[in-house]
Amino acid sequence: MISMEFAEKFKEVASVLVEITPGGARYWITDTEKVIWQATSQLGYATTLEIGTKLLPNSAASQAIKNKKTMIEEITANGITEINAAIPIFEEDEVVGALCAAFPKAHVLERAFPIFAPMMAEMFPEGVFLWLSDLEKITARQGSKVYDPPEEQVGSLINRYEEAIQCIRDKKPVTTEKYYKDWDITIRMMAAPVFDERDKTKVIGTFGLALPKRVAVKLNAMSDNLTKELEQSAAVIQELAASASEISANQQQLHENIRNILTLSEEINNILAFIKQIADETKMLGLNAAIEAARAGDAGRGFGVVAEEIRKLSDASRETVSKIRELIDRIKAAVEEAERNSDLTLSNSENQAAATEQVSASLAEIMTLAEKLAKIAKKL
Repeated sequence: MISMEFAEKFKEVASVLVEITPGGARYWITDTEKVIWQATSQLGYATTLEIGTKLLPNSAASQAIKNKKTMIEEITANGITEINAAIPIFEEDEVVGALCAAFPKAHVLERAFPIFAPMMAEMFPEGVFLWLSDLEKITARQGSKVYDPPEEQVGSLINRYEEAIQCIRDKKPVTTEKYYKDWDITIRMMAAPVFDERDKTKVIGTFGLALPKRVAVKLNAMSDNLTKELEQSAAVIQELAASASEISANQQQLHENIRNILTLSEEINNILAFIKQIADETKMLGLNAAIEAARAGDAGRGFGVVAEEIRKLSDASRETVSKIRELIDRIKAAVEEAERNSDLTLSNSENQAAATEQVSASLAEIMTLAEKLAKIAKKL
């Protein structure tokens, strides 16, 4: 039995006990009808017990007063299960009230949360935020080093999160993915209902986690940019390839034209040789005509003038042939040099066209890889 004097002394230590009791606690003293004193911890309880609250007939306190013995009961209210104990207070042999204590009975997840949550929070490279809640507010939280939203604290209401509300309503896990403009980040949210340990159909809260997707978003953006750049590069390469092929074809035609010029030069030389031969024969003819004109005396004087002109024409023709041959030789030398350069240019053009085609093929392969990268990023 305890006395009212003991109950008064208990008040002095109760304010400390409520804060050091794991999971929180509530202590209160009653007379035979109502609560006359109380102390409630911040952990585990959202509200305090009002002084003057009437005792319920079936409460542990009422039963302890009625039966004059300690009573213990387990009750659930507002999603919280707690163990209540009431000890009758005696004055002499009469019961004048009760000293009561209540301790929240933590769900298995709530008991395990402080153990697994810190380890789980560091398992994700981009960070993760985990929480437990009752039907209204967050009751436990765990952020990671790289992602720990300061606005989400114990006591924060969950009604602003569609995922939590939906999983409570539908009694099944919910997963969503949203872009939050204010934070410039995409978050994957997962919320699962927490069921009462005794009544497996009754939802008493939620367990959830929020996963930022910075890397996936960046990969997706990089993939898009890479694809755009590659498409532009491919277009340029295609133009270069077409130009290179055209240059190669033109160079081939030029090469053929140069060969034709060389052939024409040889033919011109043959014609010049023939002209020289005619000039030599004409000079000989003019010389003979001059001799015959000299023999004819005055009668052949006119013919002698013609013979002299024939010799001059022959000499002029021989001199012209010589100059033309000199020019042809110079043209031939220049053309031969052009042919050598043409051979080299043609080879380079063909190599350039081949190299351009190889680059174009490589770009096509890279574009395929960029598309695969985009698909992988979407799965992250």
